[in-house]
Amino acid sequence: MQVVPAGHVWLVGAGPGDPGLLTVAALNAIQMADSIVYDALINTEILEYAQQTAEKIYSGKRGGRPSPHQSDISLKLVDLARQGKRVVRLKGGDPFIFGRGGEEALTLFKHNIPFRVIPGITSGIAGPGYAGIPLTHREYNSVVSFVTGHNANNEEIDKVNWAGLASSGGTLVLFMTLYRLDVIAKKLIEGGRAADEPVALISNATIDKQSVLETTLAKCRHYSRDWNVDTPCIVVVGKNVALRSQLNWIDT
Repeated sequence: MQVVPAGHVWLVGAGPGDPGLLTVAALNAIQMADSIVYDALINTEILEYAQQTAEKIYSGKRGGRPSPHQSDISLKLVDLARQGKRVVRLKGGDPFIFGRGGEEALTLFKHNIPFRVIPGITSGIAGPGYAGIPLTHREYNSVVSFVTGHNANNEEIDKVNWAGLASSGGTLVLFMTLYRLDVIAKKLIEGGRAADEPVALISNATIDKQSVLETTLAKCRHYSRDWNVDTPCIVVVGKNVALRSQLNWIDT
């Protein structure tokens, strides 16, 4: 197993929540780190694997709440590395799947800070898996699309080609789109998706609090916060969702 060198930053995916889904490489990095800069979606049980002397720095960003600026987080990594620390940037899911890992890696590159990326299991895969929803199935689809509801400025995306996604016939996995679900459902139906196409809203994926709400695109057109769906939430759209009635292994 590789050693985290002094003055290096490792961008580490912590997985979707269940500590059992940490990779061996991620666990190794956490145990060696002098400083761990971690996100809001990290299961804090994971931090217990760190050395007692390790510095743990919270840098969580959550929509609609006071959060540190991304530039400040990236420069903090640079500063820690220049102090000769072994730095782990611990990110929920996978660093390069809607995790801003690419932005942080570019900042490290521009400041000549050596870095390494440890991929993690994204909630977009683990959430459906724990809900009993296969994202691909030979009888239903050969395409999966991962889509986020926010751009680099944390603003809602209005330029997503929803009609193209609708016509792909593939399974859609939507990140950070819960509060735009009514608009998105309308656009997908207008793009050709069936109004009765199954949809699953998966909250708190892979941890004890995980909950799954099964519905349809037509009903999502009237989505309201009165549904009391917790965040973080992954939304899955596709015929595969219907297989959950047979494959929901957690509740069997």
